[in-house]
Order: sequence, then C-alpha cells, then structure tokens
Amino acid sequence: MTLLGNGAIVCAVKWDRRLHTPMYILLGNFAFLEIWYISSTVPNMLVNTLSETKTISFSGCFLQFYFFFSLGTTECFFLSVMAYDRYLAICRPLHYPSIMTGKFCVILVCVCWVGGFLCYPVPIVLISQLPFCGPNIIDHFVCDPGPLFALACISAPSTELICYTFNSMIIFGPFLSILGSYTLVIRAVLRIPSGAGRTKAFSTCGSHLMVVSLFYGTLMVMYVSPASGNPAAMQIITLVYSAMTPLLNSLIYSLRNKDMKDALKRVLGLTVSQN
Repeated sequence: MTLLGNGAIVCAVKWDRRLHTPMYILLGNFAFLEIWYISSTVPNMLVNTLSETKTISFSGCFLQFYFFFSLGTTECFFLSVMAYDRYLAICRPLHYPSIMTGKFCVILVCVCWVGGFLCYPVPIVLISQLPFCGPNIIDHFVCDPGPLFALACISAPSTELICYTFNSMIIFGPFLSILGSYTLVIRAVLRIPSGAGRTKAFSTCGSHLMVVSLFYGTLMVMYVSPASGNPAAMQIITLVYSAMTPLLNSLIYSLRNKDMKDALKRVLGLTVSQN
C-alpha cells in the first residue's frame, strides 16, 4: 500500500504538467524518498517474520544502518525545504516566482539528497570500529545505534555522546527551520482579514503540518534522549515512523489536496466524463 500510494504520487507529478511547480516537484521527490525509506527496512523485517534464522551479516547490518538513517536525514531536509516553500508562497507571494525558480528548486532537491547521504558515514565508521561480543543478538528489527552499542564488548561513552549529539543536530536543525517558517506563516495568515482567505491559506499547509507532526513526534522520542528506555516501546515507535508514516504521508497528501486528487484521477484513468 505504501509503494502504491507514493508511486501514484510520483507518477502524477511526472505525467501531469499542471503539477510541474516547485511545491509538487518537492512533493514528488518526497514520495519517491518514502518508497526507498520503507524499502530499507520493511522487506528484511517481513523476511525475518517468516524465517526461522532471522540473521543479517555484519556488513549488511551497517549497510541497512547507512541507508535507513541517510534516507531519514534526507526526509528531515525535505520537510524543512517544503516548509520554506510554503513560507515563500504565503508570506512573499509576489516574490515567490522570482525566488522559487525551477533552477533554485532543483538545487534545493539536490542539496537534500546529497546532504542526507553525506551526514552518516562518520557515526557509522565510529560504531563499526567497536569490538562486538556474543551472542550478537540485536534486540530490534532494524540495525539501530542503541542495540548496536548494547552489543559492544566495551563501554564507549564518547562514541555514544558523539552519535546522540549528531542525531540531535540533524533532528533539531531542520525542525527549528520548519518551526521558524510556520511561525512566520501563521503570523501572516492571522493578518488576513477574510475568514475564507485564512481557511484557504491554512489548508495549503495543513497536510505538511500533519506529516511534520507525525514524523518528528516519534523521531524525537526515539533519538534525542540517550536513554534507550523500554526496548519494546522503542520498537513500536520505530515501526511507526519507519513503516506507518510513509503510508500515512501518501494518504494525507493525496486525500487532502484537491489538485493531487484530480491529477491521480487523470493518471489512473478514473476521470468520469461529464455530459
């Protein structure tokens, strides 16, 4: 369902020329990102559900670690850029076409993708250099820093501090940018004299705010605090933002956006002829 939902959004943005605007180009990239994000963990999790061995190689574990966290970092960057796009559209509508040009939009997309994949090699190298002892059982369905630190033969407080500080910076940097953008948006919207105008302005941001709340709410609980907490609870939280959020994002963006719904109908051949 996640692959179909996000794949439909990608196809709609690609094939419907009316969606070839910065807002929908960013949304199309975000949906494409969600396809790969869920593919980095869920297929292996489903295999382990059906398998009796439930094993993953050392290199496979750290490869999953890299892609899962790099894609998650890229998602943080995209959410920040999408909030900036909404800020420009609502707070600076007359300057929006000259600022958010096609070229600038492509640059922002490239920065999100490249930046997301350049952030995590350092933490991964630091953790991979630790000596690991038996029984080598990861108390998680994904290779995550917490369970990996628990398998280390020695205590590594400096490495843990670096990793958790790094996670906090990656999470809070984009989050503060989103918070700043929407603070300015809300202040601008409240100055609109027309109630209908305020409703329309808020509706354009509602979907994005729901996605941000869903993603960051679970992410902060999981990675900002060095205390791992209850392992079972952490697995549920990870499952929410790694598997459920990509599914809900596609539903939120497709069901709450009229232009996207119309484009999906045209792409899927569901338009009904009117007499």
